[in-house]
This record gives sequence, structure tokens and C-alpha cells, in this order.
Amino acid sequence: MKESIQRLNSYIPEEPLEKVKQKYNLTHLVRLSANENPFGTSPTVKDAVVKWSFEESNRYPDSYASELRDLIMKKTGVPKEQLVFGSGLDEILELLSRTFLEKDDEILVAGPTFSEYALHAKIEGAKVVNIPVLADTGHYDLDKFLDNITAKTKLIWLCNPNNPTGVYESKKNIRDFIEQVPKTALVLIDEAYIDYVTDESIPTNFELLSQFENVAVLRTFSKVYGLANYRVGYIAMAPKLAEYLQTIRLPYNLNSLAQTAAISAFKDQKFVQYSVQKNAEEREKWEEFLQVNGIKFFHSQANFIYFKYFDADKLADKLLQNGFQVRRGLQKNWLRVTIGKNSDNVAIQKIIASDLNR
Repeated sequence: MKESIQRLNSYIPEEPLEKVKQKYNLTHLVRLSANENPFGTSPTVKDAVVKWSFEESNRYPDSYASELRDLIMKKTGVPKEQLVFGSGLDEILELLSRTFLEKDDEILVAGPTFSEYALHAKIEGAKVVNIPVLADTGHYDLDKFLDNITAKTKLIWLCNPNNPTGVYESKKNIRDFIEQVPKTALVLIDEAYIDYVTDESIPTNFELLSQFENVAVLRTFSKVYGLANYRVGYIAMAPKLAEYLQTIRLPYNLNSLAQTAAISAFKDQKFVQYSVQKNAEEREKWEEFLQVNGIKFFHSQANFIYFKYFDADKLADKLLQNGFQVRRGLQKNWLRVTIGKNSDNVAIQKIIASDLNR
């Protein structure tokens, strides 16, 4: 067994809702810890999945995801040969580390950010260099990123908006940063939550793909499209780099049912717009509540809010006892709460206000 694997702690996924309810003797539980879309998914997905031909079950799926690939190409302008699909972004993250990292290479990540970037790098025996976010704003310290680039730096991860902080880096700041990054380092911009951004009218960095060969952009159907259970993600990158990933990915990694769901969801942009609008409305109310109550938080452009609380674990326990599961353990005394439906948000805020006044 690889020595690097023996030293790792595995990623801990969310427990099934029913298991958590039984564990805490709850009759009602709202999971606001996994950044799932509280509005579900487009109703067209159900129709498409139900109509999917069961008689095709004995056939292998379209390995190239042709229809989905064409739809994304038309909407994003990214040539289809630059797209690689995975079983969720999880598979893409694994493929990237397996393809581009060797023992003793280095990657740069923010602290905090999505833990799987570091996990897959460590599996390959690479060194993870952690650059803390700016304490006041939660923004990336891009100058520190540049200071820490060495000849061994192979991957630079920018989750944008960042998970768990929710902070969005402007396109200008990212472009200015990339212009200073050596071409030997691949800058990976994870836009899993990009659809929720409202501070910038066109927030994506897809346009950088035609200007820099060492840039890649990642997207998922798990968040705003509400397809977390179907596991569909993709990366857009330079043709030669995409070819490397295509070479080592599993040939039938995206099953036909997942492709059918993604195609239907992608076509229903009205549902996406609805989810984004409702999220933005509730996010603004969350930030107003936290500000009024003097609770430190980072300005979010995602579908979650990240705030500091004097006794976060006790508050998380109290919320769980009242049927609300939130994410803890990312940083000491910080909690990440998925922005839910209005009634759930109001209920949680009442519990927090009560705790503050106890």
C-alpha cells in the first residue's frame, strides 16, 4: 500500500437523513449542511427520467456524452473537445491529481477550502501548501499564493466562490493573478457555485480558456441544478490537457440516466433563474440578520453562509435538536449553513437570536 495513503484521513460525507433522525430521535430534520438545492430540481427532470427507456439498461451509455456536450458547448462557447465529463466533480478532482501530480510535487490551496483538493494530492504523494484567506474579508491572499509558487508547483486551486467561505473573487483579480503564474503551473478554477453569483453580471472565467493554456474551469450539476444524486460534473481545459484526462477516465463513467437528467435540467434555465433569485433574496436576509446581531460573517456569493460564533458546537447541537443540521468542524467556532427556504431560515435565525439572549 502507498505510504501516502496510510497517513490519510478519508473524506467524511453527510450521513443519510433517516440515519441522523434515528440517531437524535428526531421526527423532522432539514439538512442544511451539504449545500444541496432546497428547491429540488427542475420538474422536467422527473418526466425525462420516467420516460427513459428501461430497455436500454443492457446497453453501455454514450461514453462521449454527445448531446450534453453539444448543449454545454452552445451555451458556454467552449469547444466540445475541451470538455471532459466525470461522475460528479469528485471524479474530475481525482483525475486531475492522478494525471498531473507526482511524488514531491506541490499544490497551492486556500485555507479553508474544499478538502478534496488536498486529499487527492496527498494520495499522489504531493505536498499541500496552505495559504490562509484574508482574516477580515475571507478573500484569497493572491499575493501570498504568488510568493509560494516554486518550480515544484503543479496545481493551484481557486474555488470561486470559495467553499466554505462563500467569497467570490472578481474576474479582474483572477486574470491579474494568472498573468503572473508560470505556465508550468495549472490554475484550476472550481466554479461549482458560480451560478449563485449576483455581484458580477457574467461571473464565470470561461473566457480565460482561450487566453491561457494553463487554466481550467470546473462545473457541476449538483448545486443550482439540484442533481447531487445523479453525479454529473465536467471540466473545460486546453485540448491537449483534456486529451490526457480523456485517456485515463473510465470509458463509461457517466451513465445514461445521469446524462438524461443533466440534459433536461440544463434545458430548463427558468428553474435555474428561480433558484438563483430565491437564494439571493434569502442570502441578503441572512447577512442582514448576522450584521444586526454583531455576528462576524463573510460576504457570500454562494448558496450558503459562513459565520463565526462564540460557541459554534453548542449552537450546532441546539439547531440539530430543533431539526436543523448545519456544517461544523471546518474552522474552530465557524459554522456553514446552506441557505434554505424562507421558513427554515427564519426558524434558524430565531434559535440563534434566542441563544444570544440567553
